[in-house]
Amino acid sequence: MELENTIENHVDRVSLIEKELRYIAGIIKQKGRELLSNYTITPPQFVALQWLYEYGDMTIGDLSNKMYLACSTTTDLVDRMEKNQLVIRVKDSQDRRVVRIHLLEEGERIIQEVIKKRQIYLQEVLKNFSDEEIQLLQSNLVKLHQEMRED
Repeated sequence: MELENTIENHVDRVSLIEKELRYIAGIIKQKGRELLSNYTITPPQFVALQWLYEYGDMTIGDLSNKMYLACSTTTDLVDRMEKNQLVIRVKDSQDRRVVRIHLLEEGERIIQEVIKKRQIYLQEVLKNFSDEEIQLLQSNLVKLHQEMRED
């Protein structure tokens, strides 16, 4: 009986954690869209720029896989970003058949600005948290992320 209660409590906690994470993700997504309204890029373009910013040059195929989009959709996305001088297509030095997407200075500037604004927003949200609570939250989020990446 006690084991059943323990399992039930665990399931209830996991359910509540999932719900809170879903709500947090929704708020972050909405706040991100509000921040992007001051820029000439769309949310999918921001995601693409973020991948390029964090991982460097990549092919359309690589970017498509990271974004879970069809290659044709990613190609259209890159076309628009290239037109706005956020990225440029560059032939691979090792294999001229391979074309990589390279983040330009303007794309990098936008990413850095938006990320900084997101950090300021989060800092404001965390203002009533103690240093210990922030440290615990950060370490638990890192652990959760590592577990999810290994899965």
